[in-house]
Order: sequence, then structure tokens, then C-alpha cells
Amino acid sequence: MKMLVCAVMMGITMPVLGQAAGQATTTTGPMMANPVVWSAHEIYARQSRLLVAAAEQMPEEKYGYKPTPEQLTFGRIISHVAQSNGSLCALLSDTKAPAALTVSETPPKAALVAALKASFDYCGPVIDGLQDAKLGDAINYHGARVPRARALIELTDDLEDHYSQMAGYLRLGGMLPPSAMPGMR
Repeated sequence: MKMLVCAVMMGITMPVLGQAAGQATTTTGPMMANPVVWSAHEIYARQSRLLVAAAEQMPEEKYGYKPTPEQLTFGRIISHVAQSNGSLCALLSDTKAPAALTVSETPPKAALVAALKASFDYCGPVIDGLQDAKLGDAINYHGARVPRARALIELTDDLEDHYSQMAGYLRLGGMLPPSAMPGMR
């Protein structure tokens, strides 16, 4: 099972590694020792910068904005990401997430941004401590026993998904999202 998970993860990350080859000139070190974790870390680092920048960019009075009644408010997206980061990184590290990451969607902007930043402060060292060899270890994820890799994939997917929402909300508000600004990609 561990070999299958590693093979699938390699297949998923090879395109990322191919793109990164132009940036990374070494064939040793963290990239080659742990290519799956290295790739996830690159995605995590980019998306965390973009999410925080988007959260800081949106005016406080628009934190209750949602394009349709069925969608989440901007503030709820930030609250969800902070809590999801905490839950997923707790699974990845076998630790308990800090209580500060549990925040509702209605606090002032400063409290939501602080919770978001705290979630990234908590997750960064967790990801830094991961090893590809441990991604096949079983964890309990929503009542099912799954490989630890599942939580890592959920983490990066969640960040990309919710940043795209935030970017859309910014554009609907007449603002250019961080990913469209020079030097932020």
C-alpha cells in the first residue's frame, strides 16, 4: 500500500518537479530526498502568501460579502481555512491544533487575519518536518483509516480552492487579486 501511495504521489508531482527543474539546479537535497513533501511545501508556501495578501487586501466592510446567497462570505472563507489548516496539520503531525485557530466568520478583520496567519505559523513547521517515507502511515481522517498523504493533499487542495474563491471576490469588488500582481506569483 505504501508503495502504491508513493507511486501515485510521484505521478502527481512529476509535472511540478519538471516545472521546478528550471528553478532548482540541484539534484540532491530536500527536493530529491522528499519530492512529494518538497512539492507540497512549494504549493503551501505560495498559497499561504497569496491567502494572507488577499485577506489583508479586502476592506473590512466587505468581509460579509458573498456573491450569491449560497456562497460563503469572505470572512467565512478565512475562518474555514484557519480551522482546516489546524485540523489537517494536526493529522499530519499527530498533535493538537492551537485553539487560536478556531474563529467564527464574524470577528473583526484583524482577528480573522491573525487566525489565518497563526494557522500558517502552525502548519509551516509541520510540513517542514514531514518525510515522504511516512506519507503511507495510516491516520484517522473523518472516521476512515487513510494514508497520511491524504491530509497533505487535502491541505494544498484546500488552499488553492479557497484562494481562487477569494480572488474571485476581490475581482467582483473591483480589486486585482494578489496572484495577478507583479512579484506575487
